[in-house]
Amino acid sequence: MEFQDYYTTLGVSRDASEDEIKRAYRKLAKDWHPDTHPEAERDEVEKKFKAISEANEVLSDPEKRKRYDSLGANYKHGQDFQGGGGIDPEEFANMFGGRGGMGGGGGFSDFFGQMFGDMFSGRGRPQPRPQRGADAEAAIELSVGEALLGGKRSFTFRMRTPCDVCNGQGRLTSGACPACGGLGATNQQKNIDLKIPDDVRDGQVLRLRGLGQPGAAGPGALLLKLKLVADDVYRLHGRDVEAEVIIAPWDLLEDTKVDVAVRGGTATARIPAGTKPGQKLRLRGQGLHKPDGTRGDLFLVVRLGLPEELSEQQRELLKQLGEESKPVRGGAATAGS
Repeated sequence: MEFQDYYTTLGVSRDASEDEIKRAYRKLAKDWHPDTHPEAERDEVEKKFKAISEANEVLSDPEKRKRYDSLGANYKHGQDFQGGGGIDPEEFANMFGGRGGMGGGGGFSDFFGQMFGDMFSGRGRPQPRPQRGADAEAAIELSVGEALLGGKRSFTFRMRTPCDVCNGQGRLTSGACPACGGLGATNQQKNIDLKIPDDVRDGQVLRLRGLGQPGAAGPGALLLKLKLVADDVYRLHGRDVEAEVIIAPWDLLEDTKVDVAVRGGTATARIPAGTKPGQKLRLRGQGLHKPDGTRGDLFLVVRLGLPEELSEQQRELLKQLGEESKPVRGGAATAGS
């Protein structure tokens, strides 16, 4: 079996960089591609093209190149070489035929199979990589207020996982697995502290890594679906949010300022004198995130309210105000009531 000097094949030095190897391969692959040569030259061209592809396969892979370089520089191209422990060259050719645009059938050389065959299983099939566990799914409801203001939300979900005692088989040598009752799986409860994302939206699915099913290469992810629901204060209208602000009647006699909770702190809203109950005030850019990166608006609906506890003097003043004011009727009330 002949030694293959891959550096000579690509026309690069033994200390060539990855970029130099890449450029050399691209140029040679273009020059020697079988489709660019006459049919009469195809056999020779395909042989050269496969040698170029084989050299690139080794020298562009750090692990293969390190192993190849361990042979030293004493071997010459075409010199007899006795490798060891490789796979059957025919099986290796079947594995790599056509890789890298090789075309035309066939595969890499016997030398390649002897050098790198032990990187694969005994029958010439790549050893399977360890897999991550399957993803788990869960769903939670967030109030519109939580979505608007952000922060953290703690929740608990149950996930069905393979039984650790019987490795998911459901049985032991003595009989059914007592840990899972022979089912091969158990229900586990997980507690999660979720940081509510700034761009949260209804129906959004968050991918939380490391919280899914266990696996040889680590656990999968938890796919968490969010549903936004109205609460006692906030209501959602697209990406705009509506909330009520309750003030005392006498606050409408002059300009009033109120602080409103928004994401990241508070915003000040000005309520002009003479504002009518039910009137809406807009705080621009204080709603939920939009797909274009902007935010919706926060609408404040003005409502009237009284302090929970009134002094006797306050009660008398309100009574006097009622006696001196003209009746106000609306809604279901009739003019004569």
